[in-house]
Amino acid sequence: MCGIAGLCAARGYGIEPDRLASMIGMLDHRGPDDRGVHLEPAAGLAHARLSVIDVSGGAQPMSNEDGSLWITFNGEIFNYLELREELVARGHYFGSLSDTEVILHLYEELGAEAVHRLNGQWAFAIWNSRERTLFLSRDRLGVRPLFYTKCGDQLLFASEIKALFAHPEVSREIDPSASTTSSRSGRRWRRGRSSRGYTSCRPGTP
Repeated sequence: MCGIAGLCAARGYGIEPDRLASMIGMLDHRGPDDRGVHLEPAAGLAHARLSVIDVSGGAQPMSNEDGSLWITFNGEIFNYLELREELVARGHYFGSLSDTEVILHLYEELGAEAVHRLNGQWAFAIWNSRERTLFLSRDRLGVRPLFYTKCGDQLLFASEIKALFAHPEVSREIDPSASTTSSRSGRRWRRGRSSRGYTSCRPGTP
């Protein structure tokens, strides 16, 4: 079990490191072995790590070779070794033995369709620094949690609701009804049942 958190700004700047630090600090119990942060003007990713696979080389957030893609990942990919062999045969270079890096290179190869090749339990975010886009995904059964919310021009996400509440602008107002919300891409998620301040990504997102 690990903890992930992050935020991105639609206007391309305004990420506050202290707020991201507060968010991932609320998830220390999920990942006591290490904590990592990646910051750019338009986005920030954070990770609280429980080391299981590639203990010495799987630190997160993790990037591809040119630093254009960054990932923070919680979960386990059961078929990562088979996928890794395929990707190596296609010319991908790996700097670690982790399943995290397999997701990253598979996303390089297939984009959003990469999730259809994964067998496992996961919640992850991939930031594309060239296109300035954030991609969120959750496993088909919803084993790994993933929540998100919008504050002004910023989108925040985290493994647990309390990490979102670490941001002072996230509402804690009770929402008695469940509704749906749409992302820019047209995909739909069901709103969290107990608060107007967050949304739970549906299992199988995207």
